[in-house]
Amino acid sequence: MALVLNEEQVLIKDTAHNFFAAEAPVASLRALRDEGDALGYSPALWRDMAELGFAGILVAEEYGGSGLGYLAMGLVLEESGRTLAATPLLATAVIGAAALQLGGSAAQQSELLPAVAAGELLLALAHEEGAHHDPRHVATRAGPVDGGFRISGEKRFVLDGHVADRLIVAARTAGGPADDEGVSLFLLPADAAGIKRTRTMMVDSRNAARISFDGVTVGPEAVLGEIGGAAGLLDDLLDRARIALSAEMLGSISEAFERSIEYLKVRQQFGVPIGSFQALKHRAALMFNEIELSKSIVMEGLDALDAGRGDVAELASCAKAKLCDAFELVSSEAVQLHGGIGMTDEEEIGFFLKRARVAQQSFGDAAFHRDRFARLREF
Repeated sequence: MALVLNEEQVLIKDTAHNFFAAEAPVASLRALRDEGDALGYSPALWRDMAELGFAGILVAEEYGGSGLGYLAMGLVLEESGRTLAATPLLATAVIGAAALQLGGSAAQQSELLPAVAAGELLLALAHEEGAHHDPRHVATRAGPVDGGFRISGEKRFVLDGHVADRLIVAARTAGGPADDEGVSLFLLPADAAGIKRTRTMMVDSRNAARISFDGVTVGPEAVLGEIGGAAGLLDDLLDRARIALSAEMLGSISEAFERSIEYLKVRQQFGVPIGSFQALKHRAALMFNEIELSKSIVMEGLDALDAGRGDVAELASCAKAKLCDAFELVSSEAVQLHGGIGMTDEEEIGFFLKRARVAQQSFGDAAFHRDRFARLREF
């Protein structure tokens, strides 16, 4: 794995950095929150992102994308994390695109992937059902009816679920709620009869929804992957989500750290910058070390996805566990190093702490992934 970006990757990173800094600063997230925006994201911003090619980075050229791969997408996500940009990038351009590529039929791919790449179609993965991340717990049922399926159940914490055009739903066609076998994935129109979506207001001002399915009827063409054998596909999607989210978290961590260092240079006490105090230097050094380690594991995970390596699952859990710990440390230290003003809503550093707490829980927290990593390694 190369630890230095090539010329094309540097161009992608710089383009994304300049775009998000100019078009989606943290102030934009504050405005969405304060205005109580019904969508929770800016459609105009998303159109601009699609025009820059961000929505189609993982989509093959034959479907209108660029096919640049996960490392390129990770660079864009990292820069979006720096400004806490609320966009459908993760839910649609990463998870949704991967679902269609890994499990979609030729007809589904030819119909939907061009729309994803163009920023014209929003997707959302609906899999969580409990208060804690548990991919194997699928109680939502999909029973056979008239050659198709009738889906009933409820999903929680569906990222961008209230604005999605299509939902990727994990439902059980056989077995009990915790069985490995019997899980199927379905691609549903979000406005289908029997679907009720309720937006969940998250502490980080980002988008999620609770979605109920009351006898939603779909045909066999709605199936993604194998009937009753989609648990492995779901795992693959979640691992891509975990690594991609880790890349976004890395950007947020880096920005929070850099803001804190700048504050240590200008805030004075006893006539000198507080950054000259040895105790604060030690705390800054610890954060720097954690960020450098985080960079390495995120890049390794993205590289593994691009190379199609067999250790993706282990790296996904390793990356998510590491970034959860690092984000908690850096966001907490950043608020403390800013002193009293860091606790106020006027100062933007608090937005990073709130984002950290939600991102830590998304797709499994550090404890979940340390346990999963141990099981994957057969400890």
